[in-house]
Amino acid sequence: MRNHTVGRAAKLSCALTLIFCVSPHASRADSFQSATYDPATDELLIVVEYRGTSADHQFSLEWERCIDRGDNRHTIVAQLLDQQFRDAAREDFTKTLRMSLANMNCRPATVTLSTAPGFYVTVEVPARATSATKP
Repeated sequence: MRNHTVGRAAKLSCALTLIFCVSPHASRADSFQSATYDPATDELLIVVEYRGTSADHQFSLEWERCIDRGDNRHTIVAQLLDQQFRDAAREDFTKTLRMSLANMNCRPATVTLSTAPGFYVTVEVPARATSATKP
């Protein structure tokens, strides 16, 4: 019985050592500090927090299908993708992204941006301004 208990303790010790050695290098999901719509530039302004070895991560949006809710209301989800998602998570970084909505036809819309499960933010995007109302 004593040898069996010692074996369990040794396995537990090895598992804890592995967790402590790996965790500083494990990737943490990106998260949002804020997200807003800029009507002057027709862009989403997204402040994202992430971890890595450098501040030059590149991000993109992967859009899902536009859902028409009726009464000229739409919803759409976009995944914020970190192109360097495998970068070792050694330092904290914050980056402001400007994502153009020039080609977005799903308007007006409630846009839900997400990264990893549990990290999301919602932004209201109005109907596209008509050329008659633009300066």
